[in-house]
Amino acid sequence: MTEPLNTGSHDLPVTDELAAFMRTGWGPGGGAGVSARPIAPWAAKRRATLAQRFPGERLVIPAGTLKVRSNDSDFRFRPHSAYSYLTGANESDDVLVIEPSGEAVLYVRPRAPREEGQEFYRDRRYGEFWAGPRPDLAEAAELYQIDCAHIRELELDGRPARVLRGVDASVDARVPRGAGDAELESFLSELRLIKDEWELGELQGAVDATARGFEDVVRALPQAFGHPRGERYLEGVFGLRSRLEGNAVGYDSIVASGSHACVLHWIRNDGALRGDDLLLMDAGVEADTLYTADVTRTFPMSGRFSAVQRQAYELVYEAQTAAIATLRPGARFRDFHLAAMRVICEGLRDWGLFTQSVDELMETGLYRRYTLCSSGHMLGLDVHDCAKSRSEVYLDGVLEEGHVLTVEPGLYLQPDDLTLPEELRGIGIRIEDDLVVTADGATLMSSALPRHPDEIESWMAALL
Repeated sequence: MTEPLNTGSHDLPVTDELAAFMRTGWGPGGGAGVSARPIAPWAAKRRATLAQRFPGERLVIPAGTLKVRSNDSDFRFRPHSAYSYLTGANESDDVLVIEPSGEAVLYVRPRAPREEGQEFYRDRRYGEFWAGPRPDLAEAAELYQIDCAHIRELELDGRPARVLRGVDASVDARVPRGAGDAELESFLSELRLIKDEWELGELQGAVDATARGFEDVVRALPQAFGHPRGERYLEGVFGLRSRLEGNAVGYDSIVASGSHACVLHWIRNDGALRGDDLLLMDAGVEADTLYTADVTRTFPMSGRFSAVQRQAYELVYEAQTAAIATLRPGARFRDFHLAAMRVICEGLRDWGLFTQSVDELMETGLYRRYTLCSSGHMLGLDVHDCAKSRSEVYLDGVLEEGHVLTVEPGLYLQPDDLTLPEELRGIGIRIEDDLVVTADGATLMSSALPRHPDEIESWMAALL
């Protein structure tokens, strides 16, 4: 049976004469000289580890499908992170299968031959003329160093398997749900907790590009001040860096001026900029290999902190410094957050907001009115990486060499909070850095960006 073409309602009919003409007169085409992607040997090791974890079982990991943005326009495709981790491939609709023997086969939708059918010039979703060329079977096998077959040859019906669910509805529908699917999902997440050498290089590259993006933003401040949506102007400046040096941003950038910084996930970015306000920017470049940075800086748009801004900033800085000091193999994952929160509690007491002891505040959680969220997470292919891991392995587990995580305490002093002195209301501050746990501590991957308020003022002065 021939698949229906994805054509638009405003496309003209194709005559028999045109169809015949389009099938002839083409050169060899294709991706001449394709070579294996650098990720290929690392991905092979990961697939072997996965097969060893579930010996004698069939494992099905889909790439995912295109998602409609509006009518017949799709979002730019990004494969599921587990699929990317195991293959390094990035085309939609493909499926990785690890057979009970441990053999891995990648089922792909290769580009359509020009000598047969009309897909290559008529199909708006998959046609080469519309979406660019996909590798053919031989090219895919060379790129990813894995046996490849046409997606039409994938047999799923009636064959028991563990499936990574919720990624491709057509795959889900063809394999009965099993109790082991959740275990597969957890293991695929936990498999990514410790980063290998190749991953650390990709992450460092993403962090370095992110630092350059922050520098771009500071340089663009004078132009952004003149725009009624200055936040969005700066978002665009950072987005340009992310597209020039990577795939895109790793998540929607938060560009929050003034009291917008008190909204934890402010992504509207439609506000104007005022010179006497702080700007909180949380952004990360996603590498072409899909590893993302996640960095936040809060800086004075005037170039210098006011006294009250510095007071609030220094408290968050000291909290982050205390948190970073806890990072080492064997420390509990939650230790760095608790260390940061103790510093925050001490500061809030010193400001006269509480009279209870630090221990009492930590127990009751009252301090969380001003700092609601946790202070960090694992980082990698997803900005909140390894999120499907079991609690005992991740959130309630211990740090190991090769873990990459963010440390990001913050203060969010709401503009309408009457428990605060008026001068503190509307101030939002977060400082976030990316770190890799090493044998004897942790390395600050985002050290190219300043943290201390004096360093930030000097950095801005040099850039402006």
